Order: sequence, then structure tokens, then C-alpha cells
Amino acid sequence: MSFYKIQASGNDFVVIDHRKKSISNLKAFAARVCPVHTGIGADGVLVIEKSATVDFKARIFNSDGSEAEACGNGFRCVGRFAHDILKFPAKMKFESISGLITAEVKKEKVRVQLIQPRILEQDGGVSVCGEDFDYDFFNTGVPHVVIFWDKLEKANIFEWGRAIRNHKQFAPKGTNVNFVKHRGGSKITVRTYERGVEDETQACGTGSTASALAAVIKFNVKSPVEVLTRGGEVLKVSFEFDAAGRPLKAFLEGGAHVVYEGKIKL
Repeated sequence: MSFYKIQASGNDFVVIDHRKKSISNLKAFAARVCPVHTGIGADGVLVIEKSATVDFKARIFNSDGSEAEACGNGFRCVGRFAHDILKFPAKMKFESISGLITAEVKKEKVRVQLIQPRILEQDGGVSVCGEDFDYDFFNTGVPHVVIFWDKLEKANIFEWGRAIRNHKQFAPKGTNVNFVKHRGGSKITVRTYERGVEDETQACGTGSTASALAAVIKFNVKSPVEVLTRGGEVLKVSFEFDAAGRPLKAFLEGGAHVVYEGKIKL
């Protein structure tokens, strides 16, 4: 079957048109194709299926085969694939486990509206690896711990991130973990340990969104927020708030590009 490799901010995905339901076990398929040395190599698999209510349905599978509720950069890749390959219009709506997502393709960039962000916990604390961390906890489609850490270049993202991701405070499902540096004004740098990938990734869209929201709340940063990712791309995250200052809408914008088309034996 045909597949496309599409990347957004260094997050790379195998993307397939599954409207004819040709794969019987998508979890096993994702676990097989994502490894670099024995498969295609990707952070995850994006699957397009039919929808009875909107343009289509998008499903997200992590590299370990687990199905994710949301992925901001994955959603942007879905928008690129649907528009450039499947010929959907530049503005589209699609289903996800997390809820209804809208996307707009704007030349080289794709902008998506994620689900309404939820603040799960503020000013929390957790101790791992001999370090004490203050955190804020959000759901931007999936759960994200946000930790502000000025010496970001020296942070042990893998060890600390893995320990927090699996900490009993976030059981049973665990959490994604973001380490963030406020660079002044509306600029932050984010490094993310992703649940399901079980490692630091080049970028994380929902993590960038959670981190930007934390910066708005803690430092009165103005929207839109410029988020510098590990992969070097700057993402733009913007919000709309209600009269009480609660987040109503979250938007994520950045580049998304088709890398190549290929075929794989099922």
C-alpha cells in the first residue's frame, strides 16, 4: 500500500489513507513501521478514515503502537496530507479522539484549532532523580506537565522526563513532560519528553500549546506566543480567553511538509 512521510517541526509521521479499511490491526502496523532500523522510521502513524459528519476522521498511533487522543503537529500533517494529496479544501474539519479539529492550510504553513485547553493543576510539585520540580498540569488534547527550567540546555530531559512521565502522581496513564525557558517577551523555548514515543522529540504541538498557556498564566505573556522547538522551528501559539481569563480556544501554526511517497507490503 502507498504511504506518505510528512513532517512538522521535525515530528515525522507515516500517513495513510485508510478510508477503505485495508489494515486489520493498526496498532501492530504502527509498531512495525515506526522503528528506524527495521521499519520506515517515524514518531507515529496518522490514519485518515471516513466520517459521517465532517470531512474525515483522523487517528493517531504512537511509535509503540498505542493510540493517542491528540497530536498538534500530527494534526498539522493531517491537514497537509488531506489538502495536498487527498484534495480536500484548504479549510477543513475532522474528527479525533480528543474532539473536533479545524485546520487551515496556508501555503507552507498549517494552522489548527485544538480542543479547549483544560487546566488540571497549578503550582504542583514532584521529586524525581534527586531533583524537586514545580509544575503546572494541562490537557491540550493529551496531558502535559509544564516545568520552567532556566538551564534548559543542561536539563536531563530523557531521565527526568521518563521518571515524571511514569510517576505515581500521574498514574495510571502517565503524562507528557515539557521543560520550558522563558526568553523574554512572548518567546519561550520548549523541550518535550513524549509519552508513547518514550523519548525527547524534535517538537510537540500539544506540548508547545500547554507550555505557551503556562507562560501566559505565570508570566503574563501576551498571545500569540513564539515557541522555539528542539528542531529549530518556531511555532506560533495563540489563545482566546473568556471574561474570567479562562482559555476557550487554542491555535497552533507552523510548517508542515511532505517528505516523500513510498509503498510498503502489508
